[in-house]
Amino acid sequence: MGLYIRIVTSVIFLQNVGTAGLRGTAPSWSKGYETWDCLSKLPVVKTYHGVDWVTQRPRMTPLTPSCRYSVRVSPQMANRIVDSARSILNKFIPDIYIYTDHMKGINSGKSPGFGLSLVAETTNGTFLSAELASNPQGQGAAMLPEDLGRNCARLLLEEIYRGGCVDSTNQSLALLLMTLGQQDVSKVLLGPLSPYTIEFLRHLKSFFQIMFKIETKPCGEELKGGDKVLMTCVGIGFSNLSKTLK
Repeated sequence: MGLYIRIVTSVIFLQNVGTAGLRGTAPSWSKGYETWDCLSKLPVVKTYHGVDWVTQRPRMTPLTPSCRYSVRVSPQMANRIVDSARSILNKFIPDIYIYTDHMKGINSGKSPGFGLSLVAETTNGTFLSAELASNPQGQGAAMLPEDLGRNCARLLLEEIYRGGCVDSTNQSLALLLMTLGQQDVSKVLLGPLSPYTIEFLRHLKSFFQIMFKIETKPCGEELKGGDKVLMTCVGIGFSNLSKTLK
């Protein structure tokens, strides 16, 4: 389910920037492993134009749809996760929706565990996500459901504090689209760059010989939370030559 949440936030981000058309998606479980069933047919985009994601400053809305899941464990485990996560999130916002997905029997596989995926939606359609899962049986220290719920809630609050037009998980995706765009100026406002994004910028320079202009935007009346980073570049003018299979 954590993989499903990451894919959904990425696809919704692509939909918001005009790259993908999303009609419907659904997760499925098979023998304890997550699979992705895409019920929509995404169009083939030939070119991608320059974008300006600076004005989309996130403001939190009272809707936070999320999901907690458990596999081959007591359903009470999931309820303990929800209670501990709400003990932190309800201090900031009352309307929180956490859906449940409990698997048991032969369809749940052989690996017991539990986890929590939280997604916060802003008033302009930006999705910020955080997730945590218990360690596999026999690997690492055991984690209590209460600790997992509280830690995941803190991770979501950290993503909200970091801010930006995309969360830290999709920072690299936004930079890649800017790189492959047409030879026009593209801008995006991000939160503090994650270590993965910093390494990804090095790869972009190695593969495409492209460098970004990086400007630090301190927090103030207009920009809440942590300091922001304004990323600017000129695309390489990439054209997609693939065709839709019929």
